[in-house]
Amino acid sequence: METKGLTRKELWSIYFRQIFIRSALNFERHQAMGFANAMIPVIRKYYKTKKEQAEALQRHMVLFLTQPMVSAIPVGIAAAMEERYATKRDIDPETINAVKTALMGPLAALGDSLINGTLRPLLAGFGAALALKGSIAGPLIFLIGMVITTLGIRYYGVFKGYEQGVQIVENLQKSGLISRLTELAGVAAFIIIGGFIPQVVNMHTVIQYKAGDSVINLQETLDSLIPGLLPLGITVLMYYLLTTKKVSPVVLMILIMIFGVIGVYLNILG
Repeated sequence: METKGLTRKELWSIYFRQIFIRSALNFERHQAMGFANAMIPVIRKYYKTKKEQAEALQRHMVLFLTQPMVSAIPVGIAAAMEERYATKRDIDPETINAVKTALMGPLAALGDSLINGTLRPLLAGFGAALALKGSIAGPLIFLIGMVITTLGIRYYGVFKGYEQGVQIVENLQKSGLISRLTELAGVAAFIIIGGFIPQVVNMHTVIQYKAGDSVINLQETLDSLIPGLLPLGITVLMYYLLTTKKVSPVVLMILIMIFGVIGVYLNILG
């Protein structure tokens, strides 16, 4: 069965190659070599001379960098454009790289916010909460969820990107869907991660004081006001130091350990 010019087998070959787009990552051209490798099935099919094949490969060796999963979309689009240029010669080959470059930013924002900023922390937090209770389902949910996500997005990117070409991204941009999804993903990420804080951050005080004949437990008082206040407070403090004061994560971990030891020694924490 053929989809346009490339067969399903050839598209699957591009798909599996795209999965390893970061396998030859370097800091000069980033994912360029992996992108060029994904283009090999197209180049072999439509360019018969060594010179043409070399030119096509060099065309895809320019700097390319975006979120790895959604990079499948420009891979599929580039495959369609290479096919068009090779068979009809009615587009400038430089247009291929221009389109790739134009897609890098919007797709990186979309992928980083929805996948790295929302879905991955959600699955990790949910899995960690189950793992802390001794359930093997925790890591399995995270692993299976991320595998399904990465393979599904890459499949859609390669196959739909090839079938629909640049139109797929243009439609998203014109509708404003990318910007709306990015904004909503940021809000959702804070809500979701905030909900997991009391489950994954364990901090409570053992301070008690007398009020007349009664002994007041400070932790119980805090829980009656705002459950999880101490875990939330320490998390917000760490976030502030990390993002605003630019304190190293290693330094923060050391400070947390010192704070914990001193707190237990002074009978403040338990």
